[in-house]
Amino acid sequence: MEERIRAFGSRINDIIEGRDLSREDARDMFRQVLLNEQPDLQQGAFLAAITAKGATPQEIAGSWEAIYEIDTIKVSVVVDGPLTDNSGTGMDALKTFNISTAAAIVAAADGVVMAKHGARAITSRCGTVDMAEALGVDMECDAATVKRSIESVGIGMFNGSSPLVHPTALGRILSQIRFGTILNIAGSLANPALPRHGVRGVYSQDMLIPTLSTMREIGYQRAMVFTGSNADGSKSLDELSTLGPTKVMELDRSGEINTYTITPEDLGIPRAREQDLLSSGDIATEAVRLLRILGGEERGPRQDIVCLNAAPLLCMNGRATDLADGIDRARSIIENGRAMERLRMWAKVQSRDPAAGRERLEGLIEASSAA
Repeated sequence: MEERIRAFGSRINDIIEGRDLSREDARDMFRQVLLNEQPDLQQGAFLAAITAKGATPQEIAGSWEAIYEIDTIKVSVVVDGPLTDNSGTGMDALKTFNISTAAAIVAAADGVVMAKHGARAITSRCGTVDMAEALGVDMECDAATVKRSIESVGIGMFNGSSPLVHPTALGRILSQIRFGTILNIAGSLANPALPRHGVRGVYSQDMLIPTLSTMREIGYQRAMVFTGSNADGSKSLDELSTLGPTKVMELDRSGEINTYTITPEDLGIPRAREQDLLSSGDIATEAVRLLRILGGEERGPRQDIVCLNAAPLLCMNGRATDLADGIDRARSIIENGRAMERLRMWAKVQSRDPAAGRERLEGLIEASSAA
């Protein structure tokens, strides 16, 4: 055992000195972390060192492989069309409201099959799991319940912090850290349903190539990764931005990677102010505000950014011809009530107690109408 601890420590020194791991070595080290075969201090040192160095696509793929192989309940989802996921990976400077959850609901309302995989808040104020739970979706259910939700209503979310989804260790690790690590990306990709279309927001342009390369490495057929910024470029956000330019890298059907930059003006969206998009940090308040967007009661910068981030999901699934068309389509989905109806269906089906989930959501909808 002592020899194994020393060997692991030696590899940490290599990482600190800037040397990269092979995919196999990264997988082996993550297996030891997941199986709790190393002291806590060494586990933390490893995560901090590889994050500080900057993870390579091979290192991310190796860590994903370890998580998926030994710490993920697998499900086989039977649906027409590809499975799609979306998420921000956190660690960004701007703590916005939960845009990706709203965007996924809008896309699902148009027939995009969303198999989301998220976690409770670590570096943000309101994580995607926290938000879905606040909206009446059961986030402590098992993977089979999520599978049923995806198959029957076209949307479901696996809780990356739950032992019913990742039974060995991922929840244990995530519960003990309050800083972003390689797990923000590798963990988010360890989706039990293995979707093949995906959208990821990352906190830095330096993470665009590693993240997209990893997604291609592990089998994604269509993918978009982006980093948004505020007006002067001093702050980043892990969403397509309505504050300033967004750098985008996209994996197309042919396997080619295209790189481009978009601005709100390119897509006919007025620039927002930072304060328009920030989270209050109170999950109940944020849930009510999100319902006002999905119900079409709030039309402005918050609806704009939700529609913008739904647009890639619609585009890669053939529901829109380009991002501008996707934005217009997302608005119509909200305005005609389809987004809210899809949320009602989701809260009813992804639940161990459907009546309780529906009752909780209807109470929030009533509160949002009165706000």
